[in-house]
Amino acid sequence: MTLHVLWPMVRWSDNLHIETEALGPGVTPHFSKSVEEVSDEVWALADGIVGGPDLPDDLIARMPRCRVHVRAGVGFDNIDVARWGRHGIPVCNTPDYGTLEVADHAIAMMLTLMKGTAYHDERLREDPKSNWIPALSPFGKRLSICTFGIVGLGRIGTAAALRAKAFGMNVVFYDPFKPNGSDLALGIRRADSLTELFAQSDVVSVHVPASEETRGLIGREALAAAKPGLVLVNTARGAIVDIDALQDAMQRDQVLAAALDVLPQEPPNLGAPLIKAWHAEETWLRHRLLLTPHSAFYTPESARDMRSIAARTAARYLRDGRLENCVNELFLTHRR
Repeated sequence: MTLHVLWPMVRWSDNLHIETEALGPGVTPHFSKSVEEVSDEVWALADGIVGGPDLPDDLIARMPRCRVHVRAGVGFDNIDVARWGRHGIPVCNTPDYGTLEVADHAIAMMLTLMKGTAYHDERLREDPKSNWIPALSPFGKRLSICTFGIVGLGRIGTAAALRAKAFGMNVVFYDPFKPNGSDLALGIRRADSLTELFAQSDVVSVHVPASEETRGLIGREALAAAKPGLVLVNTARGAIVDIDALQDAMQRDQVLAAALDVLPQEPPNLGAPLIKAWHAEETWLRHRLLLTPHSAFYTPESARDMRSIAARTAARYLRDGRLENCVNELFLTHRR
């Protein structure tokens, strides 16, 4: 019997051979640019779906054969996993792509600020002769005397820890869900609280998922405890950092600089005070806030991994019953 997997919202403009090859034999893919373009026949045929938005109940009801929903990405905070569970459909994410890229990006953002690379380039463009001054950057610091703090020691946090250790940095982490001994295995230290981590770190890099518990986690209390001159890096999810609290901490120089690959609203809300100040190049913020467009995960290699692994996850479950990376197992009321 032929199995059918639906992509209800394809983002890629190539011939989608990556997805087709990853499915393997006996599985037919169906690709659509939007949910509205999916025909009634394809909805009815779908044994599984990959990617796309969080479908409403009436669309889920149009898929009587659907047995799995695979999120083509790591985060699943935009999917009502409990609701899918009530329909008996497991939701799986794709955590095993982009790990190295995001860790690399976090370190690159730290280096950009602490070594003043973008700062010097901009100043030299303004006046190549007068600004040819090696000691002009206010951010420079010997990395081997700095403490690199990590919030969340999962896959990416661990990869970032190893990279920071390679620079000779003292690495400390806060993660109440990580079992004892994780620090010993990596040769790093554990902080018992978020405020303890911020109080001793020269750099804090955020690597936790978005959830009700982590929204606004990096807020006024944590930032008030920060070691003066802190550099904050967020490559996780925008909602984790309270950017209004961050603006206050930067204005009183508790936080020296911040690098954000993710924002509470994407694309940026130019009405948000911190983003407005960045966009207007206000003097107090100049060179202190570095933004990238949620691009930490991306390389051609990681994009291929994301696409192929998501397809393979769906096919393995449908063909062999092998359920990988299920994020709503607690909510499943029955299996279709």
